[in-house]
Amino acid sequence: MNRPEPLLRMALRVEQDIFIVRQRGREVADAVGLEHQDQIRVATALSEVARDLLRTAEGADVAFFVADRPDGRPALRIDLTPVRPLPGDRYEPQSGAVARLVDTLGVAHPEGDTVVRMSRRVPATAQALTAARLAELRAELGHTAPATALDELATQNGQLIAALDEVRSQRDELAVLNAELEETNRGVMALYTQLSEELEETNRGVVALYAELEEKSAQLRAASESKSRFLANVSHELRAPVTAIIGLGRLLTDSASDPLTAEQAEQVELIRSSAADLLSLVNDLLDLAKAESGRIEPEWADVDLRAVFGQLRGTLRALTGRSTVELVVEDPPAPAVLRSDEVLLSQVLRNLLHNALKFTERGEVRMRAERDGDRWRLSVSDTGVGIPAGLHERIFEEFYQAPGTTRIGGTGLGLPYARRLVTLLGGTLELTSEPGRGSTFTVVLPADGG
Repeated sequence: MNRPEPLLRMALRVEQDIFIVRQRGREVADAVGLEHQDQIRVATALSEVARDLLRTAEGADVAFFVADRPDGRPALRIDLTPVRPLPGDRYEPQSGAVARLVDTLGVAHPEGDTVVRMSRRVPATAQALTAARLAELRAELGHTAPATALDELATQNGQLIAALDEVRSQRDELAVLNAELEETNRGVMALYTQLSEELEETNRGVVALYAELEEKSAQLRAASESKSRFLANVSHELRAPVTAIIGLGRLLTDSASDPLTAEQAEQVELIRSSAADLLSLVNDLLDLAKAESGRIEPEWADVDLRAVFGQLRGTLRALTGRSTVELVVEDPPAPAVLRSDEVLLSQVLRNLLHNALKFTERGEVRMRAERDGDRWRLSVSDTGVGIPAGLHERIFEEFYQAPGTTRIGGTGLGLPYARRLVTLLGGTLELTSEPGRGSTFTVVLPADGG
């Protein structure tokens, strides 16, 4: 069987071509009738695969087709023929989320060639793709010139803002659902009290009550699981375009690219800074979703606290940034060994040190360890503004930030995530603080593991 005539062909040879391939992919997806969200998914998947092939095979020839699926429905098919052979004649995307953006993604061998092929189904509501319509689309696409890098960056930023608005809307809907479930649960408890008083008259009412309580409990569990899946899926969806924006911003300001005006450079830097902040939030959401879903399993081993403290001392000293703040990391008393997960423990301590440095204007941030019987107490203290007693538990709530700290930045997810990790390690995270006298966060862990 002969291959169908492509709608568009283009070459991928240099890094700048990744951005053009993404843009043209979105244009072709729009032309054949894919919905707006599917256009973004196809463009994102195409840019990620193009980046992989540019790195592993020095580029590829890209062709866009309309082909029939086994069910008879048309689909947009994209073939990327590598310039050089793929290692092992196989292709594995760097990001596992890429395959979820399209219907199919894999290696095919049409007429003896090796191509990386992806496809996305055209919706039934799209205009019929007759031979005449396809010829018209080829002519239109052939006469369309690519937009500038800045225009494409602005388009991607707009898509990202729209996706973020949708995330916020869905999060608000989930909050309303949780509130309704809480209200229903209060009603159930009131009913339970009433039925308890009538227990001598009828046992059937109690049985019905337990059945209803089980149903509501299942709904609450389902809502919690849905929230975790929602956070993980949306964060994966956001990470690819955010990473693309950061990469394109870096490309625009590269010395090898055309020089920008001062105003353009300032705008691009603002876009890069905003995208970096959003990527940090996405990563925090992913970490929190993993912790909530129980997908983090500690790898228990003997951990040398002296090595952990030494590494943190070296990596975080540069974060002080101000001569008015001194970072002091005391050497733990020997033998400084406990049974734990070194990676998770380092994450917790790094988070606490980073927070302390961020919220301390002058004085010192000190980290120390002491053995207390069969437990270790690892503390991070600062000379910052301190936290009122009424907020000691609230700062461990997701997205909560103490009054007066929002100007410094952050997502409000670091401390909740740190407490979850400490719990996984079999310990507790404690806080002592008062306004004007600084704060001390203490990680209490068993010496022989959780």
